[in-house]
Amino acid sequence: MNGSTTSSTVDGVLRRSAARSPDATALTFDDRTWTYADLDAAVTRAAARLLGLGAVKGDRVAAYGRNSDAYLIGFLACARSGLVHVPINYALRGEELAYLLGQSGSTIALVDPALRSAVDDLRAETGVEQVLELRDGPGSLLADCLDGPVPELDTEVGDTDLVQLLYTSGTTSRPKGAMMTHRALVHEYLSCVAGLDLRADDAPLHAMPLYHSAQMHVFLMPWLAVGAANTLVEAPDPADLLRRIEEGRHGAFFAAPTLWVAMANHPDFGGRDLSSLRKAYYGASVMPGPVLERLRSALPGLGFYNCFGQLQMTVPVDSASPKLIPQNPSTARALGHSTPRCSLESRLSIWSGSGADSRRCPQEGPDHGHRRLHAHRPPLLQSGLPRRRQPLHKVFPHHVRGV
Repeated sequence: MNGSTTSSTVDGVLRRSAARSPDATALTFDDRTWTYADLDAAVTRAAARLLGLGAVKGDRVAAYGRNSDAYLIGFLACARSGLVHVPINYALRGEELAYLLGQSGSTIALVDPALRSAVDDLRAETGVEQVLELRDGPGSLLADCLDGPVPELDTEVGDTDLVQLLYTSGTTSRPKGAMMTHRALVHEYLSCVAGLDLRADDAPLHAMPLYHSAQMHVFLMPWLAVGAANTLVEAPDPADLLRRIEEGRHGAFFAAPTLWVAMANHPDFGGRDLSSLRKAYYGASVMPGPVLERLRSALPGLGFYNCFGQLQMTVPVDSASPKLIPQNPSTARALGHSTPRCSLESRLSIWSGSGADSRRCPQEGPDHGHRRLHAHRPPLLQSGLPRRRQPLHKVFPHHVRGV
C-alpha cells in the first residue's frame, strides 16, 4: 500500500472520510453519484493507470479541463501516486498554454476531449509525451476507474512531497508556479474547515473552476474532509445555479462577486425558493453594497463570508465571517474586519517611503499614512518556485522571515 499511516497527505483526506462514512454521498456530477468508498477506490484505480503510463514519483502531470468528477479524480490520483498535479486554465491556448506545459516540465497531460487538439499541437515544443483524456469515452481516465479490482500501489508518498504546482495568472509578468506540498494543502484544509464553518450537513454546490485554488482547496477538498455531500457543475450559469439551489436544497455556495451579482440580478432570482441557502462565500473583491443588501433582504437567514488569500501560501489568509462583516453592506469587506486563519502567523508592519528609500517604522505611535503590510509565516507556505535559483527567503522574504 502506498503512503504512510503517519503522513498527512492530500489523498489521505479522502481515504479517512471513506473509512468513516463509506456509504455516504461524496460527489454528484451530471448523472453520476459517488459514495466516499466508490470515490476512494476510483482514485486508486486512476493512480494505477497513471503509473502504468510509466510515470514515476515526482513527474509533472498537467490537467487541462473543465469541472468534472474525472478532473477531481485526476488530481487525487496524482496525489496518491506521488505525481505533481499542474492545473491549467482551460481558456489558455497557443503560447500561454505552451509556456505552462513547458515551464512546469509536464510529461503527461490529462485533458477534456474537446480540448485535446490544443495540447496535441504543442507536444513537440513542450515535452509532453503522453495525452490521456479525462472522460467521455473508452480509454479515458474515468472509464478505467469506474469499476474493477482496486490495485495495491507501491509508491511511498510523504507529507513533505510536492503534490501540486499552482501557477499565478501572469497578469504583471510570466506566470510563476508555487510548489505546494501535501502538508501545506492539508494544513489549508484544516484551516478552512475551522475558519469558514464548513460542516458535513452543508450540502455545498460547487461551480467555480477547479483549476483555481479557491474552489478546489478552500471549498471542495475541505468539504470532502468533513464528509459533506458535494454537487459539482461543469460551469457557472446563473439560471442553472438558481434552479439547482432550489431543487437540490443546497445550503452553501461559493462564487466570485461577479457571479453573485449575476444571480441576484437574474429574472429567476425572485421566483426561486432559495431558503435552504445558509452560507454565502465570496472572495477576490468586495461585494457591491446594493447586491449584498438585496441578497440579505431576500434571504435574511443567509450568512456571508468574505475570503482573502495569496496563492503562494494557499488561501485563505484572512476571512470575515457573518459576525465580523459589518451590518452596513457598503463597508462589507474582509480586510479590516477579518481574522487570520489557524496554522498561520500574521504580522502588521508599518513602512515609510518607497523603493530603496523605504524603511520600517516602530509599531508604537501613530501611523502617519505609512504603508501597512501583512506578513505571513505558515506551514501553508509554498516550498519554492520551479526552475529558480534563488532560495525561497530571497523570493518572498516577508513571508518566510517576517518583518
